[in-house]
Amino acid sequence: MRSACACAFVVAAVVAACHHPSPPQGPPTAPAPPKRRNVGSIERLDPALDALVPPGARIEVVAEGFKWAEGPVWRDGQLLFSDVPRNRVLAWKEGAGVSVFLEPSGYTGTVARGGEPGSNGLAVDKDGHLVLCQHGDRRVARLEGQGQFVAVAAQYQGKRFNSPNDLAIRKNGDVYFTDPPYGLVEHERDPQKELPFSGVYRRTATGDIVLLTKELKYPNGIAFSPDEKTLYVSNSDPDRAIWMVYDVKPDGDIANGGVFFDATAAAKAGKKGLPDGMKVDLAGNLFATGPGGVYVFTPAGKHLGTIVTGEPTANCAFGDDGSTLYMTANNMVCRVRLATKGPVAK
Repeated sequence: MRSACACAFVVAAVVAACHHPSPPQGPPTAPAPPKRRNVGSIERLDPALDALVPPGARIEVVAEGFKWAEGPVWRDGQLLFSDVPRNRVLAWKEGAGVSVFLEPSGYTGTVARGGEPGSNGLAVDKDGHLVLCQHGDRRVARLEGQGQFVAVAAQYQGKRFNSPNDLAIRKNGDVYFTDPPYGLVEHERDPQKELPFSGVYRRTATGDIVLLTKELKYPNGIAFSPDEKTLYVSNSDPDRAIWMVYDVKPDGDIANGGVFFDATAAAKAGKKGLPDGMKVDLAGNLFATGPGGVYVFTPAGKHLGTIVTGEPTANCAFGDDGSTLYMTANNMVCRVRLATKGPVAK
C-alpha cells in the first residue's frame, strides 16, 4: 500500500505535467461593425456620374423605425434629423445608434393636435446653433444653449406662416425658407391658415421678413450654389413636379426664375416621392430628392443619375468628412459613399 505522501506526490506531478501556461494576452479585439442591409440601386444615366457616385456604391440603411424622417443635418460628429409626426429631433452616431436629441421639436403647445407637428428642415448657423423649421409652432426658430427656442421668423405682415418646411442659411446670416401648408392639419383647407399663398422668404440678418416669390404651389426644398449666387427651390406639386433656379441679386433678392428640371412625368408614372429637400456639393452639383430617389444634377441641370432608395425620399445631407450622403427616406435613414464632397458643419 502506498503512503498518503506518495499518492499526493504522484497527483501533484500529474497536474504539473498537464498544466500549460496560457499564451500572453494581446489587446481586446474591437467588436465587429454591425452588419447593415443594403437597399435600392444606383441608376446611372451618364458616365459622368462615376466621378460623383463611384461604381460599386451601395445604399446602406443605418437606422429605421421612424414615422417620417426629414431634415437631416450633420453637426458635432453626428447626424441630426426630424421625425416629424413624433415631434422629435433624433441623433444618430456611428457606434452609438439613435437617441432623442430634442423633444418637443416643432410644436410646443399644450392642446393635442394631429397632422405633422414636429420640426422639418434643420440647419446650423455660423455660430453653431441648430435652426429649425417648426411645423406646429409655424415658425423658424433657433435653439439656444439652455434648450430654449428663439423665434427667427414667425409672421409675414402680421399673419402667421403656414408651416415653414426647409431652410438655407447664407454666410451673412440671412435665412431663406419655404412655407407650404404641410404642417397644418388640413393643409391648404385648414381654417387656421392665415396666408392665401405658399411663399419663399428671406429673413435678413437685421430681422426683416422679405417675400421672394409666391408663384409655387408647394415650395419645399431650398439650397444655394457654393458661391451663393444661385438659389434652387423645389416644388412638391404632383402636377408640376419641378425644381426652380433663380439668380441671387447683390441685395439678397432673387430674379430670373426658370425651371431647372421637370420631373412631372416621373411623378405621374408613379415613382415614389416628389421634389423635396436637396443639397449642393462643393463643385456645385445638386443632390435633390424627387420621384424615385435622389437625383444627381450638374450645375447646368443635366440629370446624371438617381440614387434609388425604394422609398419616398424627403431630404439629404452631407456627413462625416463631407463624402457621405445621408438620406431620410420614409421610415429610415440610409447613406451612400461618394467620390465628391459637400460642406459639413464643424
